[in-house]
Amino acid sequence: MDSPSTTAVDGTGRAQRRLMAAGLIGSSIEWYDFFLYGTAAALVFPHVFFPHSSALMGTLLSFATFWAGFVARPIGGVVAGHYGDKYGRKPAVVVCLIAMGTATFLIGLLPSAAMIGGLAPVLLVLLRFVQGMAAGGQWGGIVLLLVESADPKRKGFAGTFGQMGVPFGVILGNVVFLAATAALSTEAFLSWGWRVPFLASAVLFPVVLYIQTKVEDTPDFKALQAEVSQKAAGAGSVAKAPLAEVIRHHWRKILLGCGLLAATNSVFYISIAGVLSYATNELGMGYDGLLAMALLSSIVGAGVILWSGAKSDQVGRRPLVIIGAIGLIVWAFPYFWLVDTASLPMFLVAVTVAAVFQSMTYGPLAAFMSEIFAPRIRYSGLSLAYQLAAITVSGGTPLIMTAIVASTGSTTLVAVFVVAMSVITLGCALALRETNPASVRTDPTAVPGLEAVA
Repeated sequence: MDSPSTTAVDGTGRAQRRLMAAGLIGSSIEWYDFFLYGTAAALVFPHVFFPHSSALMGTLLSFATFWAGFVARPIGGVVAGHYGDKYGRKPAVVVCLIAMGTATFLIGLLPSAAMIGGLAPVLLVLLRFVQGMAAGGQWGGIVLLLVESADPKRKGFAGTFGQMGVPFGVILGNVVFLAATAALSTEAFLSWGWRVPFLASAVLFPVVLYIQTKVEDTPDFKALQAEVSQKAAGAGSVAKAPLAEVIRHHWRKILLGCGLLAATNSVFYISIAGVLSYATNELGMGYDGLLAMALLSSIVGAGVILWSGAKSDQVGRRPLVIIGAIGLIVWAFPYFWLVDTASLPMFLVAVTVAAVFQSMTYGPLAAFMSEIFAPRIRYSGLSLAYQLAAITVSGGTPLIMTAIVASTGSTTLVAVFVVAMSVITLGCALALRETNPASVRTDPTAVPGLEAVA
């Protein structure tokens, strides 16, 4: 019998609702910490850590430090995936959340370049690297705590409570930044006000304590442990070297899973960092208004993520991903045409429509990517796929956009880049087998994903 001090994650009832709430809150604060850096990199860090550079070079250097977090994410995914497949999903999640909260808090305490010179950006990059490792490990763990503990017919819906942490993280970051800029003068904000959002990350630690003391590991992982304890052999037991196994035997699924994220990641990071910098520096728009528009589009995106994940339990995972990718292909050029009008209402239309298609693609991916891999290598496999997309697409997108605009004076090639990323996602979705086909959806005893990992 379960201890009254722990949450039994059996996929139903109050326990599952508590787990989904904990996953949503923990993921939201974790991504708040990670994305907060992107907003600061566009608006603050060029002035604080690169004050002697030109406006363009300061922005490029700031986004280069932003990219450092994405370089670190695959490392965090590899390490957390390895230990998460061997020792449990929960311990890996707890360590990652602690690392993220600590690194973000310390960024808020960093001296500026005016105080300690070149050491300031070095320390900034180091802490950003720790942020990246933590983000790289936490996504797979939180997603698996949710999906592996859910009712088999509601895995897509349950997974969205980890996915919605992304737009909610952006919303939290934007609200805090808007409040700080509204309450302070520009001089005060650049001097010390920007630190407050980073120091606020301390609220993550009660969530860590809750997960550590109140949440059990997933039924899927417990089943693997039980097989080992009974000296069971075969494909079901805990993998001795999950990382090596998934790379050696499932590299194609890793690459296809990475490609599933190309469209959603590129558009998302353009909207929260690249276009924010472009609109303020090149179009002369005020960043308070831009942050407000980004906040509204993120609210819409969160709703679409919830809807698309739940819908994937009814119609399959692939249709939502395919429709979202096609939508981004069609919207890529109108997106930048509207942004280039330098009109806030047009900017809102651009980023909100993009958020709809991007979120439609992103919502089902927690369940879809989990179901692609067998439980014994699942944490390693989906973390590698997700974080490979982070280093190849996500982190470099704002830098690529800034460099393209600087060299061409136009956003046309940025739109071409978005189309290319969306075509990659479309191709990968078509190449992968549906993990929740009609035969599974209509069979009350069937579990999604079994055909895909067979």
